[in-house]
Amino acid sequence: MSWKVTVRQGPEVKRERFATLDQAVDEARGQLDAARRGGRLGTVSMLRDFTPDVRVQARVEISSPGLLRGREGGIDLMGDGSMVAYLGAIRKRRLEADTLDEALERLREALG
Repeated sequence: MSWKVTVRQGPEVKRERFATLDQAVDEARGQLDAARRGGRLGTVSMLRDFTPDVRVQARVEISSPGLLRGREGGIDLMGDGSMVAYLGAIRKRRLEADTLDEALERLREALG
């Protein structure tokens, strides 16, 4: 059994499997760091304005091993550079964190 890390950035989706939760969290950190270096998103105007703080630049999800849906959570990198950690896939529960390190630690605790 393995932990799955899914990275969504723009139209690209990448999936990798890891033997341990620690390895999956380390990969999540690397992917988020790379996405942060890519710059920030601007405002998009359609029927209304979508400012960078409500636009998701990249989403990194971690799923636990198992045949049926197990524990899932992730971190959204917003267009303004802020991060939102959450637990759950359909009904997301926000995990309070001020930094990337805190977000990853909260996610590790919640999934572990």
